[in-house]
Amino acid sequence: MDGPSNGHPMVGGEGPHSYSRNSSGQRIVIDMALKLIQEAVDEHLEIKAFSSSGAFLITDLGCSAGPNTFYAVSSILQAVEQKCQSLGLESQILEFQIFFSDHVGNDFNTLFRSLPPDRRYYAAGVPGSFYGRLFPKSCLHFVHSSFALHWLSGVPKEVQDKSSPAWNKGRIFYPNAHKEVIEAYAAKFAEDMGVFLCARAQEVVLGGLMVLTFITRPDGIAHSQAFVTRCLDLLESCLVDMVKKGTISEEKMDEFNLPMYYASPREMKESVERNGRFSIKKMVELVESAEAYPPPTGKMMASTWRAPLEGILKEQMQFGEEMLDELFNSFTRKYEESSIVEFVRESSITFVLLEWSTAD
Repeated sequence: MDGPSNGHPMVGGEGPHSYSRNSSGQRIVIDMALKLIQEAVDEHLEIKAFSSSGAFLITDLGCSAGPNTFYAVSSILQAVEQKCQSLGLESQILEFQIFFSDHVGNDFNTLFRSLPPDRRYYAAGVPGSFYGRLFPKSCLHFVHSSFALHWLSGVPKEVQDKSSPAWNKGRIFYPNAHKEVIEAYAAKFAEDMGVFLCARAQEVVLGGLMVLTFITRPDGIAHSQAFVTRCLDLLESCLVDMVKKGTISEEKMDEFNLPMYYASPREMKESVERNGRFSIKKMVELVESAEAYPPPTGKMMASTWRAPLEGILKEQMQFGEEMLDELFNSFTRKYEESSIVEFVRESSITFVLLEWSTAD
């Protein structure tokens, strides 16, 4: 998952607060997208145009430390192999190269220690932000990214400027803030998506595919009503309580903002159309998870949020383990006392299939 220059990677290792042990929700989404990935390869991947290269190059942007990334790329690889077999091209694509990419601070050690021993691909790590070039021109055949594009390249400058009408005093996020704050976050998302798409347009081969799955705020739903943003409202209230108790200073709270934005499908579509280098082949809202799985408990939600946010809290708020425990224990209690689970349907996951079809 991405953020500013060095980023705020997920908690590494395999401990109780690690991303690898607290990303089952992300795995569910990958499961939901498998059929769509298969269909994307079957219907849109011109495999014959790539077979002469001898190798098929795939990248997972925002790979974290596993295990979801292995599951995702293995599914893509299997879909490509099946298409080759259906066309009688088994001998044409001999090798697969998978590039696992995330920020330089990502726990690549755990990632590569966890590589499946029976993998049918060559593996490489590519450190760096996906808000910029990561690969040589026209080399990638398939780009995958899941649960990463809600991370911005950084916090909008205006929300941290005391002289700006978008100064987000006393808050860590935008949903219930002044409209100027929301507008600043929306503009930052649009800017970042433009950079992301321009970079990928240079790296993906003509006819190459890109699959993006990301948390969205359904079209027509207010930012403040989305389930994910309500969760972060609870976290914000826990930090406010810590300010009142004197555990953290008001000034430090004022300086802290999360570099995340939950766009609507319409905003994503507008970004792609504005960029003009990719064509949208499919955009599907994945909503089954809200019905097929029981609502998460407070403890589960606290662990789910601690895995991605612990790093930024340690860096910018200087939180140690004791303060982190206090914060997320408080979050657990507030979540269980709230009616927030009623709004789980107000957030969704959107699957977007893009094909690179226009020269830069």
